[in-house]
Amino acid sequence: MTAIEFNYQLTNLSDSLERFALSLTSNKEDAKDLLQETFVKAISFRDKFADDTNLKAWTFTIMKNTFINNYRKAVKANTTFDNTDDLYFLNLNRESAGDGPDNTVSAKEIESHIEKLDDEFKMPFKLHLSGYKYTEIADIMGLKIGTVKSRIFFTRKKLMNSLGKNYN
Repeated sequence: MTAIEFNYQLTNLSDSLERFALSLTSNKEDAKDLLQETFVKAISFRDKFADDTNLKAWTFTIMKNTFINNYRKAVKANTTFDNTDDLYFLNLNRESAGDGPDNTVSAKEIESHIEKLDDEFKMPFKLHLSGYKYTEIADIMGLKIGTVKSRIFFTRKKLMNSLGKNYN
């Protein structure tokens, strides 16, 4: 197959390849980039294509492998290497960065609602928030584990109800 025939057949596959790229990426711009990269690779490696084989399957394979390789590169680029002794960066909670003013107000408001609770509910809940396990809380407070679990459960319900009233 000549280069002109190859390019002609390749351009005829454009619509099918574009649909396949869109199904892989779920983004129109990324699909166009993947399509272009597939065309570049197909033209670059035209000499690897055997004339008696299926050009459509060959280009779809190039596209699929390109997508997989790009995905792996993206995942690897987002990998964090933490060389600190205590894995500080990996254990750093980025989700609840309490830097914003609305986060600070919410935390203060929640804390005030917790403080209004009776001690029998407040103490197990605060210990639980501090990271103690149910068994540890039961030992500290001299309670049965079921009692600790139910008090924490009911405290959550009370807090959700009291906080919910402020936002409704």
